[in-house]
Amino acid sequence: MIRPTDVTALEDYRIWIRYSDGSAGEVDLGHLAGRGVFAAWNDPQCFKDVRLGPAGAVAWGEDIELCPDALYMELTGKPLEELIRAVKLQAKRA
Repeated sequence: MIRPTDVTALEDYRIWIRYSDGSAGEVDLGHLAGRGVFAAWNDPQCFKDVRLGPAGAVAWGEDIELCPDALYMELTGKPLEELIRAVKLQAKRA
């Protein structure tokens, strides 16, 4: 499985994220800020406290988790079908 290996909070509700396949870069999450549970990010320290959850989700506190696959597709621009093919190929190699 392609999973995040590192995540860091940046300014303006952006994160820098690296994945196990070497893909890395910034993802803008500004469209989520201030909405629903993401209102917690109004506290700048909350957003800075980003971490990787045990199952690979990008998380803040106990209430906010983002799907690592969705973030991967946003980062790379790859469609879901290509992600599924890559996961199946990795499984065959293992």
